[in-house]
Amino acid sequence: MRTRTTITATLAAALLALTGCSSEPEKATVTKSDATPEPSPTTPSPTPEPEQQTTFDMGDTADINDAPNNKIFNVTVIAYTQPVKGPQPPTEDLGGDVWATVEAKVCNAKGGGTINVSQFPWSLDYEDGTRIQATGLSGGDLPKPEYPNDAPVKADRCVRGKIPFPVPSDQRPARIVYAPDTLDEPLEWTVPAK
Repeated sequence: MRTRTTITATLAAALLALTGCSSEPEKATVTKSDATPEPSPTTPSPTPEPEQQTTFDMGDTADINDAPNNKIFNVTVIAYTQPVKGPQPPTEDLGGDVWATVEAKVCNAKGGGTINVSQFPWSLDYEDGTRIQATGLSGGDLPKPEYPNDAPVKADRCVRGKIPFPVPSDQRPARIVYAPDTLDEPLEWTVPAK
């Protein structure tokens, strides 16, 4: 019996000592994801990752570093024109009743491997959710210079041209979208009202 009392007393004293000496654990803090937490004095301040820009104004250039594929290039939307004068109106099966063009330029940066450019990553995005894809058409009376389809571009070289889109004459797109497979998020250029 005496052993049981001694063990119980020893355990009680140990628990009191632990409880009296210990401090409350730090509580977790919750911050909004875009807020930067205060660094603790013992922890070095983390280097924030630069925010990826995906929306641009007409004439702006987007620099793209596709490191996994050893490709560094930049993309510029130079102009949007609707309607385009000269070519015959698009046929009914293409949709749209007038042609519009996006004038774009892609440059392969120094040191990158050869890249391939095409009209197919390009599309027009409307406020109502409609998306018009590039047709890939070339030749004939379409506006010149034409943006190529499946053309290799060596390092330190650029490709510039016009991409035709069959569009409705009574609507104007809100954005020009560039979405090649190598990007996680598409890039967008805002189309001015006129």
